[in-house]
Amino acid sequence: MERLVLLLLDVSSSQLLVTDSDFENPNFRERLRETVESLLDLKVVPVFNENDAISTRKAPYEDSSGIFWDNDSLAGLLAIELKADLLVLLSDVDGLYSGPPSEPQSKIIHTYIKEKHHNEITFGDKSRVGRGGMTAKVKAAFVASNSGTPVVITSGFASQSILRVLQGEKIGTLFHKDASLWEPSKDVSAREMAVAARECSRRLQNLSSDERKKILLDVADALEANEDLIRAENEADVLAAQDAGYEKSLVARLTLKPGKIASLAKSIRTLANMEDPINQILKRTEIAENLVLEKTSCPLGVLLIVFESRPDALVQIASLAIRSGNGLLLKGGKEAMRSNTILHKVITDALPDSVGKRLIGLVTSRDEIADLLKLDDVIDLVIPRGSNKLVSQIKASTKIPVLGHADGVCHVYIDKSADMDIAKRIVMDAKIDYPAACNAMETLLVHKDLIKSPGLDDILISLKTEGVSIYGGPVAHEVLSIPKADSFHHEYSSMACTVEFVDDVQSAIDHIHRYGSAHTDCIVTTDSKVAETFLRQVDSAAVFHNASTRFSDGARFGLGAEVLHFFKLVFGY
Repeated sequence: MERLVLLLLDVSSSQLLVTDSDFENPNFRERLRETVESLLDLKVVPVFNENDAISTRKAPYEDSSGIFWDNDSLAGLLAIELKADLLVLLSDVDGLYSGPPSEPQSKIIHTYIKEKHHNEITFGDKSRVGRGGMTAKVKAAFVASNSGTPVVITSGFASQSILRVLQGEKIGTLFHKDASLWEPSKDVSAREMAVAARECSRRLQNLSSDERKKILLDVADALEANEDLIRAENEADVLAAQDAGYEKSLVARLTLKPGKIASLAKSIRTLANMEDPINQILKRTEIAENLVLEKTSCPLGVLLIVFESRPDALVQIASLAIRSGNGLLLKGGKEAMRSNTILHKVITDALPDSVGKRLIGLVTSRDEIADLLKLDDVIDLVIPRGSNKLVSQIKASTKIPVLGHADGVCHVYIDKSADMDIAKRIVMDAKIDYPAACNAMETLLVHKDLIKSPGLDDILISLKTEGVSIYGGPVAHEVLSIPKADSFHHEYSSMACTVEFVDDVQSAIDHIHRYGSAHTDCIVTTDSKVAETFLRQVDSAAVFHNASTRFSDGARFGLGAEVLHFFKLVFGY
């Protein structure tokens, strides 16, 4: 069968038949190594099988005596003899599970640690294809790994499993002789982290509103008390990001500027003094005499938040979770690892023992995300804050509900009736104040009657003077003789923007609906009817009249923090 597959793939192969007695001969083992090395030098794939015709085994499919007794043990033996760098054993399941894979409570074990897992595992039936099933594979993997060859058991049915293992992806189950020296396997720590967050959140929910308020005030005080330490760790992250050649926009998001810690502490205190978001009666209905149905606000449970390189987002998300009684698992960008670690420590150290430090878990490895996304019995919601690719990957990888919003393609539309001085102030603030922010202007739409307007020339010159690169849509590219934009969907997150001309307010609305991200959009106009049309029809989270898109911020809205996903969940924004 193996030779047939290799022939179909146009790969040269050579079948080698061996028996137990062969390996008892040292000369044979030496020739075996030489033969395999020669075949590989010739780019020929050696395929090993037991020579059943002359085997001395009494019951080839049952007798486990001897040096090897099935293909798995033979593979392990060969890996040892050939001093292989890695042995991959293919199965009909994804890897080694804590129990029969068909049982819902069985969980995949990504790193096998004998001292931890030996007595926890129960095996199901033998493999549907082959002799010994998972029991034989585990025995072979254990022997080979103890002899110095790492082993991965993974699915032979999944696409490109071997290539994915060689590329370092976390699939299947790894056996390694030093595994017992490592920290507990990630799949266990991920579940433990999620379960602990759930248990702590239930204790948090039992506290009074004033008690949860005090926790937030303590967190704010702790941030200010540790400002020097936080800034030192953040500066180390920033220097490392600059040395690694990261884009300036990412470095800008990563940096905690002077005054930022004080600003965060102030927003936390504002949040603490807001009306309690939980246990509020939202609706009361008498459905029958003396039978009243009440709808009340309550925590969601455990939230998994994957966010970008901004460490201040960790503080805001954690604060909102505390105020709203939710458990939290956080995964920030690797470039902010030191900043996130110190912020997480400062915040969790401020939590009282009555709640527990594990209310907020910090995920430190990207590999852990895959394990957490499988915990639909513990985690209640996933919120990815990042690229479209990240959001799409997470949605495709979990049964947990996902609230994902990737882009911030925000627009400013200058209508023909606009006061151009006001328009200039709005455009400059929307683009230049903080170009890396998700509420910064990415596309400037201009009414066609303003093409030759001195006011528009003044705006464009001012943008260029500040260092903004301007790209044009099809019309603006021709009229203004500026470089053509690659796409209207693009979020620059930097000192760049796209300009395009439209026929009227309805054309502007249609453009926003087609290319925007439903984040924040603005109209500049003195015509109240045109403004009302824009405000009523644009389907975005925030729609402004004569105000910069940078005003789209939870703290500015009086909601205590900037993370808009949470406002929709916790405060019904």
